[in-house]
Amino acid sequence: MHKLVIASLFIASFSAQADSDEKCGKVTIADMNWNSATFIANVDSFILQHGYGCDTELVPGDTMPTGTSMIEKGEPDIAPEMWSNSLKVALDRGVKEGRLQFAGPTFSDGGEEGFWVPEYMVEKTPELATIAGIKKHAKLFSHPEDPEQSAFYGCPAGWNCQISAGNLFKALDLEKFGFDLIDPGSGAGLSGSIAKAYERQQPWFGYYWAPTAVLGKYKMVKVDFGSGVDAKYFSSCITNPECTDPKVTMYPPSAVDTVITTSFAERSDAAVKYLAARSFTNAEMNGLLAWMEDNQADGEAVMVEFLTNHEAVWTQWVSKDVAIKVKGALQDL
Repeated sequence: MHKLVIASLFIASFSAQADSDEKCGKVTIADMNWNSATFIANVDSFILQHGYGCDTELVPGDTMPTGTSMIEKGEPDIAPEMWSNSLKVALDRGVKEGRLQFAGPTFSDGGEEGFWVPEYMVEKTPELATIAGIKKHAKLFSHPEDPEQSAFYGCPAGWNCQISAGNLFKALDLEKFGFDLIDPGSGAGLSGSIAKAYERQQPWFGYYWAPTAVLGKYKMVKVDFGSGVDAKYFSSCITNPECTDPKVTMYPPSAVDTVITTSFAERSDAAVKYLAARSFTNAEMNGLLAWMEDNQADGEAVMVEFLTNHEAVWTQWVSKDVAIKVKGALQDL
């Protein structure tokens, strides 16, 4: 009888712990303003809500304001797709001060950034795969508004990559060769400029990143700066808006992480374990983003497509019990 009582108490204690893990309370998730991020935010919201009992809420986000808010205000609780290189100093400080944690990689392959030209241009003129070739043939890249200038499409204003792209534009001395750094206005404006150039087989030169539907659909060549990669210098100066005399370096592989607040991590160990396991390959993400674009789908729609038709991927991230709950919730949609 004594052993039975002890066993019963152990089971009750274990069940209480499991319930505690599932009761993670209200959870705010940054819904970033680009396709892969809004898709992942919707996936996390659905799985955490229906699989772990969290009361989830999607809140608008962007790299710099979201990271700053998480460090200074402790909210939102989760940033599902944080390109960490672009905010490394601040994020590392947040971790050191015990305010933030890196839950795990968002993309198992890491992210990729660079300056690109269409493959059809390089096939015709191979030296365009180098920055020296770009400068030599600057006149090819006609400006949409000023025939006296050449066009370089930068990162949209307000995005953190605007800092690194602008610093590298300066470091490469592209203005001296007649290039104007064009603000495309939005992510859609930037991707649209590539699509338009491809449809007309016209020259294009600018910044872009992967994984994206664009680099999945349109074959582009990353321009070689001839400098190699200096990851330490990139993080200390190229990503710094106060870097007054930037030097040339290629973009290092981009760490793309799920960042969470320590207060959230302390509320639900089970939910944190899910976020640590949740990761996409670039090939998986490129395919999903292409589907999203082809179907003009929003983050919620591609979330349903993914959870419904890619069970082999996401069920690896969760327990069988959680998977059953999520599948049941999908059937109720």
